[in-house]
Amino acid sequence: ESFFSALKKERIKRRIYPTRDEARSDVFNYIEMFYNPIRRHGFAGNLAPLEFERRYAQSGS
Repeated sequence: ESFFSALKKERIKRRIYPTRDEARSDVFNYIEMFYNPIRRHGFAGNLAPLEFERRYAQSGS
């Protein structure tokens, strides 16, 4: 539920997409380019996945 709330607030609120394909592409880009790599996730100690992976690689584990 929080994902859809963030999607609506940060990406699609007050936007009108000319076609369904443009809407689908915009939502995909939001998920793949912002939400997944940058947003902090609880499972990763409240770190963004990229930061979690960087720290993991530095720890030598």
